[in-house]
Amino acid sequence: MFVVDEINLPLLGNTGLECPLSEEERAIQESAQRLAKEVLQPIAEKLDKMSNEEAVAPDSPMWEAMDKVKASGLMDLEMMATLDNEQKRRIIPIIFEEMATGDAGLTLINMVQGFPEFTARAVGDEELIERFSGKRGCWLATLPDRGCDLVDFDATEVAPGKKQSRPNLHAKIEGDEVVINGQSSSWVSGAPVAECALCYISCDYGEGLWQEDGSHNLIAVLVPFDVEGVSKGKPLDKIGQRSLPQGEIFFDNVRLPIKYAVAQGQTAQNSFFGALTFANMEMAVTFTGVARAAYENALAYVHERVQGGVPIIEHQAVKLQLFGLWQKVEACRAMARRVFDYNYSENGPHLLASMTSKTFVTKNCFDVTSEALQLFGGNGLTREYPMEKLLRDARASLIEDGENNILSLKAATMLSEEYKHRTGL
Repeated sequence: MFVVDEINLPLLGNTGLECPLSEEERAIQESAQRLAKEVLQPIAEKLDKMSNEEAVAPDSPMWEAMDKVKASGLMDLEMMATLDNEQKRRIIPIIFEEMATGDAGLTLINMVQGFPEFTARAVGDEELIERFSGKRGCWLATLPDRGCDLVDFDATEVAPGKKQSRPNLHAKIEGDEVVINGQSSSWVSGAPVAECALCYISCDYGEGLWQEDGSHNLIAVLVPFDVEGVSKGKPLDKIGQRSLPQGEIFFDNVRLPIKYAVAQGQTAQNSFFGALTFANMEMAVTFTGVARAAYENALAYVHERVQGGVPIIEHQAVKLQLFGLWQKVEACRAMARRVFDYNYSENGPHLLASMTSKTFVTKNCFDVTSEALQLFGGNGLTREYPMEKLLRDARASLIEDGENNILSLKAATMLSEEYKHRTGL
């Protein structure tokens, strides 16, 4: 039993049913919230109305957003590297959720552009660190005809007797060089403005591209874009997350020293597993922020919009709908934070955890944005209000960083394998 001396209103912070934050955590949250409201949201609204070419032009407001995110220090890799696991599991979700309430696309590009530098620092090679530090990067893994084969990295979903599709982009080891040919898909986040990439590519180590189980041999390569043979296609025109520029990259006999291959064979698969584990985990906290933005816009609107002589919040049907949105946002946050706790514990990290939160949160985020738009009625369909943009942004999340159905299949296979191992089947 709780002893309650006086019945008061609930104490709700920015993140709802949140236990009190430390002074440091509150300061970080307030800084990220200001950045979201004063910089990311207004710039994202401009970018959303621009063509895909205009959005990455030298005079695009996107550069102002990226400069101000960098100046804030919230996405500083060296700062994050100094945090212990307890700080990471508490502070990183705060940063990403708050920033994503301003805009998901600008939040995600500021994450992915650090992948090559982070990898170079993790390898510890001074030449690579110097080559990739301070460079805008991207994370290249998706290919035009490979699709979900990429996420099925160990070929558990390949039909019996079959093998994964031939890759559009592949590498080959020739002496002390890595030679890369082909093209990526158009969905490489940050590619149009990137100066380098962390690439996960199918590789021929001398015995072909395929392994016995039908999956591909893999290699992880850091590629600077100022080398001969690298070129880019046009920025992709798409309906959602238009502030996150995406595009294809072409490789014509690109040759790099073997040291740029930061992981080979099984080590490369392990590296990809780790990258996807981190990316899916971040997707969950980011789209918790998008769901929260939809809920907060709906909460304000139902107190302003008058129908039947009263603000529509006075109608019971609206109250029920609003409470349903609240529940789903809280569920998204709980799931996303639980996975952070797991991945930064002695039991983690593991892709099963991140896929669980990514698929759950993005699905519920799309539901929340759709239901919140419904509360706006016809106004929700206009660009005068933010709802239609939030809905488009949320819809993209069900496909990016692994389409939700294939992620769910992989997760189910992992659950089955864990059960068999645990029970001795």
